[in-house]
Amino acid sequence: MEITTRSLWTLIHGMGFGALYLLAGSGAIVALYGRYTTDAPSQSVTGEYRFLGIYLAVMAVLAWLTVLTGTYIIYPWYRATPPAGTANLAAYPRSLLLSNPATSQWHSIGMEWKEHVAWLVPIAITATAVVVIRYASDLKNHSQLRSALLGFIVTSLFAAGIAGFFGAMLDKNAPVDGGQTIQLVQGE
Repeated sequence: MEITTRSLWTLIHGMGFGALYLLAGSGAIVALYGRYTTDAPSQSVTGEYRFLGIYLAVMAVLAWLTVLTGTYIIYPWYRATPPAGTANLAAYPRSLLLSNPATSQWHSIGMEWKEHVAWLVPIAITATAVVVIRYASDLKNHSQLRSALLGFIVTSLFAAGIAGFFGAMLDKNAPVDGGQTIQLVQGE
């Protein structure tokens, strides 16, 4: 079994950082909602607030790693321009998608989302993490701020989920492939 370096980076970007972010997102919603909506007397420990802040900070790191690897490692391979007269566009994903009317919308809509809207994900979750770390136990007294934080988390998950879907469809229709081959398992 083997994989190319570009395929490996695509895997790390989407199934590594991106999928972990999406999985962590549901936990963040449950933790933030449950922590600050209960009417039980507040007998919280500083460690619980610290954990939630660290959890959100790790999510922010995952979001930034996802967006930065996509933008600065994978995207240049995706945008590569084929030399004039190239008939086989398999090594040039953007050109391959745009060459067929049936797949050109994957670039026009999908990649535009990934290029622009996906940047909301790390910004929204970083803002949430900073507010939770800064205001921790005082958030119990600010229901509108808690609602805004939940809105930021949901927005970031929505944008990340759509970006992940588009990334999977783009990779299915025009994979970013090439580079050195890495031998994972030796055949018989």
